Amino acid sequence: MGRVNDPNTPPPSAPAAHRATGGTEDAGLDDPLAAFAALRTEAGRALLDEVRDVEPAQELAAATRLRREHPAPLVSAALGQARLRRRAAAKFGAKDAGRMFFTPDGVEQSTRASVATHRAESFRSLGVRTLADLCCGIGGDAIALARAGISVLAVDRSPLTCAVARANAEALGLADLIEVREADVTDVDTSAYDAVFVDPARRSSKRGRIFDPESYSPPLSWAVQAARKAPRAALKIAPGIPHEAIPAGTEAEWISDGGDVKEAVLWFGTDAPASHRATLLPQDVSLWSSLDAMLPDPEVRPVGRYLYEPDGAVIRAHLVAEVAARVGGGLIDETIAYVTSDALHATPYAVAYEITDRLPFGVKKLKALLREREVGILTVKKRGSAVEPEELRRKVKPRGKNAATVFLTRVAGAPTMLIGHPAP
Repeated sequence: MGRVNDPNTPPPSAPAAHRATGGTEDAGLDDPLAAFAALRTEAGRALLDEVRDVEPAQELAAATRLRREHPAPLVSAALGQARLRRRAAAKFGAKDAGRMFFTPDGVEQSTRASVATHRAESFRSLGVRTLADLCCGIGGDAIALARAGISVLAVDRSPLTCAVARANAEALGLADLIEVREADVTDVDTSAYDAVFVDPARRSSKRGRIFDPESYSPPLSWAVQAARKAPRAALKIAPGIPHEAIPAGTEAEWISDGGDVKEAVLWFGTDAPASHRATLLPQDVSLWSSLDAMLPDPEVRPVGRYLYEPDGAVIRAHLVAEVAARVGGGLIDETIAYVTSDALHATPYAVAYEITDRLPFGVKKLKALLREREVGILTVKKRGSAVEPEELRRKVKPRGKNAATVFLTRVAGAPTMLIGHPAP
């Protein structure tokens, strides 16, 4: 898709609304691509600046005022873009998000900047200098790759998405390193590139989140073939993918940021053995094991003084046994990923809690204990329990000056409540 041409200047007799938008026809802005193009004109950029700080509760009044001088579709597009930029700040940071452009799907599905930066640095450390980013979306990964000094071909089949990705490259001063191409990724020749990154669509407008890897767009099998053809490659997948669906010979990495699991990636051509890795951001630490050296499941043991809650990426990577070995602990139940130990060990891969009480599950017993301890700040965690934390909190009505954490779980198969607090 070529660049958006500047609209012609309207004649003096043009309506005021058309003069304000540089002659863009109101009716044409009903098309999302045309509305986006209008946002990138001088008048569109001025309108974006004007609505930048409009809060949701102020949108109706702002829209009513602005539609006196601007076409209604353009006002709606500007207000929508401002709304998306506020949402995107959590992923991209306020500075970048305030300059970038987004689509609703783009905000929802794009890679968080911290995760994209981590992956880009991994590619750079492998010696990658040119890369084909297939299913690039609005360009989140392409931006991080370009900032790492990698020249990127960014491919997507959506004309609007490509226009947004191209605008983002220009807005962030990376257009010289990012070429955006509108095409079906299955038709793109990637043989000239050092590496390939594939991020298949895992959501559908009709079906929502897609769990079957062969229902990705493109399917996982095609993405794996494309990855194996390249000298180096990474393939983004859902973190909940069944381990039996992971292709042989790959390095599988699960990534969490701030304790939340964000994604999983299959690496090809890294010269590492088939393995599982849990990477925790922002600490940027990794727990790793080759598949042929992974430890067996830890033994179940009585609840000790400390309970360790492994990071979600560690659990997804099936590396809980490695954490248990590091803290000299075992499981509280063979089906529950809580590790217990009598000793406190510092580890970035799990949060430690000191356990003060163990009770069979019962709301009345818990309510009485919390009242006795004057607990008013209650954190409820659960694993292996059907009870909802908010429901329990309403029933026990915590009141007091102290804080506590209650774990709703199973111990040796029995519903149990473990009460404690974060270890010092």
